[in-house]
Amino acid sequence: MMCKIDQLEAALTQREVRIAAPMGRAHAAVALMVTEGADGDLNVLLIERATNEDDFWSGQIGLPGGRMETSDNNSKHTAEREVREELGVDLSCARHLGRLSDLVPDGLNIIISPFVYAVPEDMNMAPDREEVADILWFPLEELKNPRRCSNVMFHSHGRVKKFPSLLIKDEKERHLWGITYRLLRNLNKIIPKVLM
Repeated sequence: MMCKIDQLEAALTQREVRIAAPMGRAHAAVALMVTEGADGDLNVLLIERATNEDDFWSGQIGLPGGRMETSDNNSKHTAEREVREELGVDLSCARHLGRLSDLVPDGLNIIISPFVYAVPEDMNMAPDREEVADILWFPLEELKNPRRCSNVMFHSHGRVKKFPSLLIKDEKERHLWGITYRLLRNLNKIIPKVLM
């Protein structure tokens, strides 16, 4: 019987991936780093971004990644470079499982390309504390837990908007929402097929 990581890789390679046309938008890439826990569940690595008034996503729960630079060969290279800079992890040696379709969020002039990697849970990380305040492993199964469903109020340009979120409770209470929440839900749509 195949392990869940093998099944996830097979499911990702069989899916059609939509690549967004640039159309003058900025381009960013993120890494969904997954591991199969001792309980057999798939967990994904999340980061809490450091507080920085120049960062639009300051203090939020997210995935490691960032904007493409001119020196990047492609968006996969961007994701790997950003993980190396933010976490001190070399994903070029990790098992690349595939990718999800590009995400083009409403109201933001950006394309986000998500790449999926299998990594060991006990891998050595050296987070850049100017970018990463905290690291946590999140069980993807919890995306289906109705007790975690919540909302977050976001203040921008003098307006308040309400967004669906997932409550993460460990030693502190945080909300997973926005782009990261959407990307994890997109990954989770593949997982039920993997676990059958």
